[in-house]
Amino acid sequence: MKKMNLLKSLFVTVFVFAANLTVFASNPETELIYNTEEIDGVKMSETVYKMDEGILTNFEKYNYKYNDKKQVVENVLQKWDEGRGTWRNHMCIKYTYNENSTKIQYYKWNKNKKDYILVPEMTVTMDM
Repeated sequence: MKKMNLLKSLFVTVFVFAANLTVFASNPETELIYNTEEIDGVKMSETVYKMDEGILTNFEKYNYKYNDKKQVVENVLQKWDEGRGTWRNHMCIKYTYNENSTKIQYYKWNKNKKDYILVPEMTVTMDM
Protein backbone atom coordinates (compact mmCIF):
# COMPACT_ATOMS: atom_id res chain seq x y z
CA MET A 1 0.00 0.00 0.00
CA LYS A 2 2.84 2.42 0.86
CA LYS A 3 4.52 1.75 -2.48
CA MET A 4 1.22 2.33 -4.28
CA ASN A 5 0.79 5.70 -2.54
CA LEU A 6 4.32 6.68 -3.49
CA LEU A 7 3.70 5.65 -7.09
CA LYS A 8 0.50 7.66 -7.26
CA SER A 9 2.16 10.73 -5.77
CA LEU A 10 5.06 10.51 -8.20
CA PHE A 11 2.72 10.30 -11.19
CA VAL A 12 2.27 14.06 -11.43
CA THR A 13 5.99 14.63 -10.91
CA VAL A 14 6.81 12.27 -13.75
CA PHE A 15 4.21 13.95 -15.94
CA VAL A 16 5.72 17.42 -15.37
CA PHE A 17 9.22 16.04 -15.88
CA ALA A 18 8.18 14.37 -19.15
CA ALA A 19 6.62 17.60 -20.35
CA ASN A 20 9.93 19.36 -19.84
CA LEU A 21 11.72 16.66 -21.84
CA THR A 22 9.49 17.08 -24.88
CA VAL A 23 11.32 20.31 -25.65
CA PHE A 24 14.30 18.21 -26.70
CA ALA A 25 12.43 15.39 -28.40
CA SER A 26 12.51 17.21 -31.72
CA ASN A 27 16.32 17.62 -31.69
CA PRO A 28 17.96 14.22 -32.28
CA GLU A 29 21.42 15.70 -31.62
CA THR A 30 20.52 16.60 -28.02
CA GLU A 31 20.85 13.87 -25.41
CA LEU A 32 19.90 14.12 -21.75
CA ILE A 33 22.16 12.55 -19.10
CA TYR A 34 20.87 11.89 -15.55
CA ASN A 35 22.81 11.79 -12.29
CA THR A 36 20.69 10.58 -9.37
CA GLU A 37 21.74 10.96 -5.73
CA GLU A 38 20.17 8.47 -3.34
CA ILE A 39 20.34 7.89 0.40
CA ASP A 40 19.31 4.43 1.60
CA GLY A 41 17.61 3.77 -1.73
CA VAL A 42 15.58 7.01 -1.64
CA LYS A 43 16.11 9.54 -4.45
CA MET A 44 17.16 12.86 -2.90
CA SER A 45 18.07 14.73 -6.07
CA GLU A 46 18.55 14.29 -9.77
CA THR A 47 20.67 16.50 -11.98
CA VAL A 48 19.95 16.47 -15.70
CA TYR A 49 22.72 17.38 -18.11
CA LYS A 50 22.30 18.19 -21.77
CA MET A 51 24.74 16.60 -24.24
CA ASP A 52 24.74 18.63 -27.42
CA GLU A 53 27.33 17.94 -30.11
CA GLY A 54 29.66 16.34 -27.57
CA ILE A 55 29.41 19.11 -24.98
CA LEU A 56 27.88 18.31 -21.57
CA THR A 57 26.15 21.24 -19.84
CA ASN A 58 23.88 21.69 -16.83
CA PHE A 59 20.18 21.68 -17.68
CA GLU A 60 17.79 20.91 -14.76
CA LYS A 61 18.00 19.83 -11.15
CA TYR A 62 15.29 18.16 -9.05
CA ASN A 63 15.43 18.07 -5.25
CA TYR A 64 13.07 15.88 -3.23
CA LYS A 65 11.87 15.98 0.38
CA TYR A 66 10.08 13.10 2.12
CA ASN A 67 7.95 12.55 5.21
CA ASP A 68 8.62 9.85 7.82
CA LYS A 69 6.68 7.36 5.66
CA LYS A 70 9.10 7.97 2.75
CA GLN A 71 6.38 9.70 0.74
CA VAL A 72 7.45 12.65 -1.42
CA VAL A 73 6.21 15.88 0.19
CA GLU A 74 8.10 18.33 -2.02
CA ASN A 75 9.75 18.31 -5.43
CA VAL A 76 11.68 21.43 -6.44
CA LEU A 77 12.82 22.01 -10.03
CA GLN A 78 15.67 24.36 -10.78
CA LYS A 79 16.88 25.27 -14.27
CA TRP A 80 20.44 26.19 -15.17
CA ASP A 81 20.98 29.87 -15.98
CA GLU A 82 23.93 29.77 -18.34
CA GLY A 83 24.35 33.55 -18.34
CA ARG A 84 24.69 33.72 -14.55
CA GLY A 85 26.30 30.31 -14.12
CA THR A 86 23.90 29.27 -11.37
CA TRP A 87 20.77 27.22 -10.69
CA ARG A 88 17.55 29.27 -10.75
CA ASN A 89 14.30 28.26 -9.06
CA HIS A 90 11.57 27.31 -11.52
CA MET A 91 8.76 25.37 -9.81
CA CYS A 92 7.81 23.40 -6.73
CA ILE A 93 5.29 20.60 -6.33
CA LYS A 94 3.97 19.94 -2.82
CA TYR A 95 2.16 16.78 -1.74
CA THR A 96 -0.23 16.46 1.20
CA TYR A 97 -1.39 13.00 2.25
CA ASN A 98 -4.31 11.84 4.35
CA GLU A 99 -6.03 8.48 4.71
CA ASN A 100 -8.25 8.81 1.65
CA SER A 101 -6.51 11.18 -0.74
CA THR A 102 -3.36 12.92 -1.88
CA LYS A 103 -3.37 16.63 -2.68
CA ILE A 104 -0.81 17.85 -5.20
CA GLN A 105 -0.16 21.58 -5.49
CA TYR A 106 1.94 23.26 -8.18
CA TYR A 107 3.90 26.44 -7.38
CA LYS A 108 5.72 28.62 -9.92
CA TRP A 109 8.75 30.69 -8.92
CA ASN A 110 8.14 34.45 -8.92
CA LYS A 111 11.50 36.21 -9.24
CA ASN A 112 10.05 39.59 -8.23
CA LYS A 113 8.60 38.23 -4.97
CA LYS A 114 11.49 35.75 -4.57
CA ASP A 115 9.02 33.07 -3.56
CA TYR A 116 6.92 30.28 -4.98
CA ILE A 117 3.39 31.31 -5.92
CA LEU A 118 0.56 28.76 -5.92
CA VAL A 119 -1.04 28.06 -9.30
CA PRO A 120 -4.51 26.99 -8.08
CA GLU A 121 -5.72 25.63 -11.42
CA MET A 122 -2.91 23.06 -11.31
CA THR A 123 -3.94 21.68 -7.90
CA VAL A 124 -5.04 18.05 -8.07
CA THR A 125 -6.60 15.84 -5.40
CA MET A 126 -6.41 12.10 -6.00
CA ASP A 127 -8.74 9.82 -4.06
CA MET A 128 -7.23 6.55 -2.83
